[in-house]
Amino acid sequence: MKLLEKKVAIVTGAARGIGEAIVLKFAEQGADVAFSYVSDSSAEKAKALEAKIIAMGVRAKAYQSNAGDFAQCEFLVNDVLKEFGQIDICVNNAGISKDNLLLRMTPEQWDEVMQVNLKSVFNMTKQVIRPMMKAKTGAIINMSSVIGEMGNAGQSSYAASKAGIIGFTKSVAKELGSRNIRCNAIAPGFVETDMTSYLKEGEAADKYKAGIPLGRFATAEDIANVTLFLASEMGAYITGQTISVCGGLNI
Repeated sequence: MKLLEKKVAIVTGAARGIGEAIVLKFAEQGADVAFSYVSDSSAEKAKALEAKIIAMGVRAKAYQSNAGDFAQCEFLVNDVLKEFGQIDICVNNAGISKDNLLLRMTPEQWDEVMQVNLKSVFNMTKQVIRPMMKAKTGAIINMSSVIGEMGNAGQSSYAASKAGIIGFTKSVAKELGSRNIRCNAIAPGFVETDMTSYLKEGEAADKYKAGIPLGRFATAEDIANVTLFLASEMGAYITGQTISVCGGLNI
């Protein structure tokens, strides 16, 4: 039996990178998957991913939805319940970075990062907990970052938003544990995605890899594997935790 058979998952920010890898990993393990993307430029890729998942023999639906907008999250979750009948897993993966030194950072840049990275986690979690509480089961997985644990110059807004996710995760785990709803966070380090493509080669890449005991950046599948573990019954006794998937960067 596959690890997520007869489960329904929602994954935000999933048209590419880590989100795409998670969606594919879940589908491989038997889950029906609803996933969101935000920009018009991602629509074609999202539809192709939807078709690829359906060809794997499970149900899938791509939604253009802004996780930072509460009303859009409400519509998304209601439609998933209508289309799929249940929600067992929610992966809050949507995120951006607007790196800048604090001295130069504008209030607008700060607010945008908080809206997409942190408020989105509140928005989606707020919407999915009601059907999960009714079912007396559920797994919520929030994508934080090793930067939220360590901090980093030029990333005060990103670090604050990702650290906020960790505190939110612990609080939700305490609130909902009695209902058999687990809430955990994952803190990736450097991951080979479009966002970090400029670091793949050259002196900058060598510098960062030198600080990673395992000597390489993570792949999106590395993150997806841990997400699958937390979403499945293999992680049934884990809640309120932050699992760093960073190759030892934060040691």
